[in-house]
Amino acid sequence: MAPGGGYGGGPGRGGPVNFYKRVPRDLTEATTLGAGMSIFAILLMTVLFFSETMAFLRTGIVATISPEADSEHQIRLNFNISLLDLKCDFITVDVWDALGTNRQNVTKNIQRWQLNAEGQRGVYAGRQWEGRVLKHDEHDETLEEMIKDGTYAHVLTLGNWDEFMKKNELAFVDFFAPWCGHCKRLAPTWEKFAQKVFEDGLPVGVATVDCTVETELCRKYRIAGFPTMQWFAKGEESGPKYSSDRTVDALSAFASQKVKADERYKEWEADPKRKERYKNFDPHGAKNQNPGCQISGHLMVNRVPGNFHIEAKAKDHSIDPTATNLTLVVHSLSFGTAITNIREQKRVDSIIAQLPKEHRRFNAFNGKTFVTTEAHQAHHHHIKVIPTSVDMGSGETVTAYQMLGQSQVVFYDAVNVPEARFSYDLSPMTVTVTKEGRKWYDYVTSLCAIVGGAYTTLGLIDAVLYKVLKPKKL
Repeated sequence: MAPGGGYGGGPGRGGPVNFYKRVPRDLTEATTLGAGMSIFAILLMTVLFFSETMAFLRTGIVATISPEADSEHQIRLNFNISLLDLKCDFITVDVWDALGTNRQNVTKNIQRWQLNAEGQRGVYAGRQWEGRVLKHDEHDETLEEMIKDGTYAHVLTLGNWDEFMKKNELAFVDFFAPWCGHCKRLAPTWEKFAQKVFEDGLPVGVATVDCTVETELCRKYRIAGFPTMQWFAKGEESGPKYSSDRTVDALSAFASQKVKADERYKEWEADPKRKERYKNFDPHGAKNQNPGCQISGHLMVNRVPGNFHIEAKAKDHSIDPTATNLTLVVHSLSFGTAITNIREQKRVDSIIAQLPKEHRRFNAFNGKTFVTTEAHQAHHHHIKVIPTSVDMGSGETVTAYQMLGQSQVVFYDAVNVPEARFSYDLSPMTVTVTKEGRKWYDYVTSLCAIVGGAYTTLGLIDAVLYKVLKPKKL
C-alpha cells in the first residue's frame, strides 16, 4: 500500500489527532546522564506519590459561623455544685433573665446531699423543697412581762459557757440576734418552754446566746441563721439543729425524747455486753456534722441573657451575712440536653475528642474550687455560651455548647447576704465544625500531575544538560 495509507509504520498513520507518536528505536540514544535522571525521576515520583497519598488519607477540620437556628425557646442548664460551708436547709437557687423572669427558690429537678467533714457526699438530703410552714405559739404576755420577776432561760456568754455545760449534762440552747424577726417571735415561746422544763423537773438546761454580742461563741458553733436551736450533751453538739415546730409542746416533746434516749443509753453502758455492742452509738444523733451541701440538677432557662444564683436564704430563719461562707466546688456546669445513656455518652465523647483544642471548650468551670476568705464576699461568674454543631463525617450531627468563662470576687455591704452568681449569655451565632477530606478524583488528578509534571520537567533538564555536557566534534 502507499506510504501512510496501509498498516505499516509510515509517518502519516492516525492523522493529526495521534497524541502518542513513537520515535523509532534506531533514532534514540542511551546515555549515562539519561539513566541517572530516570532513576532520580522514579525516586522523586515515588516520594511525591506517598506524600500525596498521606495527604489524601488525612482529613481537615473546617469551622464556619452562621446565625443560630434553634427553634427552641428554652435551653437546659445542668449543674453539680458543692458548697463546703453552708447547710442544705439554707440554700436556695434563684433564676433571673432579661425577659423579666424572676423565679425565687427554684425547687423542681434539684437534689441535695449533705457533705461530711472532708467535703465528701454523705446523707441524701432530698429534693430542693420550699419547706412546710412551722407552727408558732401566740402569747397574751410580752417577753418583758414574762421576765419581770426573772428568767427561766439562762443567758450564756463566753465566760459562763463552760460552767453551765458542766452543771447541765444535757442542754438546749437558742442562738439568736435581737434584730431577727423570727427570734423575736420565738423569744416568749422559749421562755415558756424553759419554765415548763423547770416545772416538769427535766434534767435539761435551757439557755440563750446573743450572737451580736457573743460573736466568738457563735462562730465556734458555726451559727449562720437565726434562730438556731442546738442540743448539747456533755458540752458537745449532739445531733442536727432543731428544725421542727416552734411551740412549747413541740419543744417539750423534743426535749423529753432526748432525755429518754440519754437514759436508755446509760442503761446500755451499765451492761458490759451492750456497752461493747453500742460503743460507737450516739443516742442523740451524729455529732460534729459538717454544714456543707452538694446540690445538683437542671434548670430550663430562656435563650436570653440571664443568671442563676445560689444564696443563703430560709423561710423561718434570718441569715447572718457575716457568717455566710460561699466557698464552692463546681463539679460540672453545662448547657444542653443531658445524656443518660453510657454508650451514647461515649460516642459523643469520642466525637468531641477529635476536635482541635480551640473548639473543645466545654468545661470552663468543671473541677474548679472558688474560695472566699473573708465575710461579705462571693464569686461572680460570667459565661459566654456558644452553640456548636459537630459533624465528624459519620452523618450524625452532635450539638454541644462551648463556654468561655470569667470569674471575680465581689464584695457586699455588711447588711447584704452574699450570693454565688452565674451569669450566662447565649451567642446568636452557631459554630459548625465539620471534618472534610479530599475527593477521589482530586487525588487521581494529583497523581497524574505528579507523573506528568515530574517526567516533563526532568526531561527538559536532561535535554539541557545533554546539550551542555555533550562533547564538541572537532
